[in-house]
Amino acid sequence: MTMAPASSANVYCTNATDKEISYANNSSLQKKVQLKTRPFLEDTIKDMLSKMVHVPCIKVADLGCASGPNTFFPTCEVMDIIASVCRQAHWESPELQVFLNDLPQNDFNTVFKSIPAFNGKPCFIAGVAGSFYQRLFPSKSIHFVHSSYSLHWLSKVPRGVEDNKGNLYIAKSSPPNVSKAYSGQFRNDFSRFLHFRSEEMITEGRMLLTFIGRSSTDPTSKDCCAIWDLFTKSLLDLVAKGLVRESDIDSFNVPYYYPCEEEMREIIEKERSFALDKLEIFEMNWDFEDDVFNENFEKSRSGRNVANCIRAITESMIASHFGEAIIDDLFSRFAQHVGEHLSCEKTKYYVTIVVSMTMK
Repeated sequence: MTMAPASSANVYCTNATDKEISYANNSSLQKKVQLKTRPFLEDTIKDMLSKMVHVPCIKVADLGCASGPNTFFPTCEVMDIIASVCRQAHWESPELQVFLNDLPQNDFNTVFKSIPAFNGKPCFIAGVAGSFYQRLFPSKSIHFVHSSYSLHWLSKVPRGVEDNKGNLYIAKSSPPNVSKAYSGQFRNDFSRFLHFRSEEMITEGRMLLTFIGRSSTDPTSKDCCAIWDLFTKSLLDLVAKGLVRESDIDSFNVPYYYPCEEEMREIIEKERSFALDKLEIFEMNWDFEDDVFNENFEKSRSGRNVANCIRAITESMIASHFGEAIIDDLFSRFAQHVGEHLSCEKTKYYVTIVVSMTMK
């Protein structure tokens, strides 16, 4: 369920090597996010271990693991932190059992073929296929739950967005019921997520979640809608060329939602299973290679970088709805629109929310 490698592209090409570029770019972004959240992970693990001294085996669930270069990065980080804490406290390091979860269509064969050696440390890996919006594990069995860049994916497209004509997501031109429908679907999904995890986790277990959100309470704010506005613009270019029917755009909405801090706090408090330890927000530029002080900005390169990341996570559903024939042309135009946009302003698409919680 994470940024799933739906394949793709050096935006303009379709051979196997170019398809790897798209997911590689997306993996680079995720790696950058995971490195940025390392201090949160370290604090959470340290606090958990202080309450669970001499546990022989710690069970970890990584939800939305995907398959790619970063699949085992959280596991390695957790192992390193546990080993460091135990070494400093003169404790014997516990064994680690890690459950890697994603939807059944995830490439688990590739995951299992790439299991690292973990430097000889005792770590046992298992795959768990299924949606994290349902039960996945036995009752009171999990010590630590981790999920990175997954929970902004909804379980389905919300009902009641049929009148969101000409938009793929919430936009300034969307009727008020559209943002309400998206918000309601997220509230329902995230509440279910918390409820099921509360049944699976032990008391005093910890959970660290990282996902894309928004900085404003306004669901049509630029930091969450601008990217989809540019994507819609790219599709409308193809409508003008007769390659896409406008009715197909009208009938397509992404199963994605960017919550704000206020929504997160309200849902967690209302669900009541977890104590909120920490909630923080940081921002990253759309282009993972760019930063505010980059004096060597190239709009064509930045446009391609962003387009490749979005293509990696959307191509399968775009191709399913609009057909594969338009994919290269669509993302080529999208790259151009993004490049032009970034040359004018530094909209930070990746408003990242980090949430640390303790099971009551």
